[in-house]
Amino acid sequence: MLWTQCVEPRPFAARRLICFPHAGGSPYFFRSWARAFDGVEVHTVCYPGRAERFAEPCASDLVVMARQVADELIAAGDTRSTALFGHSMGATVAFEVACALTEAGAGPSRLIASGARAPSLMVPDPAADTTWDDASIARTLIELGGTDPELLENQAFVKLVMPYIGADFRMLARYPGRTGRPLGCPVTALVGASDPRVPREEAAAWETVTGGPFRFHVLPGEHFYLADEPPFGIVGEVLLDRPVTTPGPARPAGRPDRGPVSG
Repeated sequence: MLWTQCVEPRPFAARRLICFPHAGGSPYFFRSWARAFDGVEVHTVCYPGRAERFAEPCASDLVVMARQVADELIAAGDTRSTALFGHSMGATVAFEVACALTEAGAGPSRLIASGARAPSLMVPDPAADTTWDDASIARTLIELGGTDPELLENQAFVKLVMPYIGADFRMLARYPGRTGRPLGCPVTALVGASDPRVPREEAAAWETVTGGPFRFHVLPGEHFYLADEPPFGIVGEVLLDRPVTTPGPARPAGRPDRGPVSG
């Protein structure tokens, strides 16, 4: 099974945007994004254990998974300008993909990290398997606003989604972090003003991952600020490498499927 899915094929587009979902998220989260950007072909990453890859074992090592995504992107031989956008856990995955691509001499044109603390601030949890049990995950889902609390009372729903939600949480908790400036591409960091898990200063620390230009934006909303108001204005101008002049994002035609969790 391929790691990436093309939302709307545009073979003559000059640019690509690869989108990485949050923990427990699916590629459907970004289904409305292709309509937002002219001249950009949008792809989404599907992690194993959900959506079309439901029958596959979930990933357990974030860095290994990211390198597998990078290998697929390199093997495709697409030389178009390629930017990476990741939200929450997806920002960390996108960063590690960017590192792998850079090491292979095929670095991305830009990394956009949303709703996540910088890799240099992440410390692995040696007890991740016990720290993130079902009860801890459920409390976090409610805190972040990524799941209707009533869904967590539905045992059939919990039995269906908790295996891959838990796998993602534990995988992220085991991530060893990374220091230094492994990237040379421009980096943009975005965070919701009321995000309960990612303080502004921890999101702003993404500046430390690159020797290239850095932009930082605080947007209205909480951890899932982009579910109702995707940052299309900022992302579109970043893709075109223009200064941001309009901070307000455009509203999508339909509400995305955020998935049952954010992490």
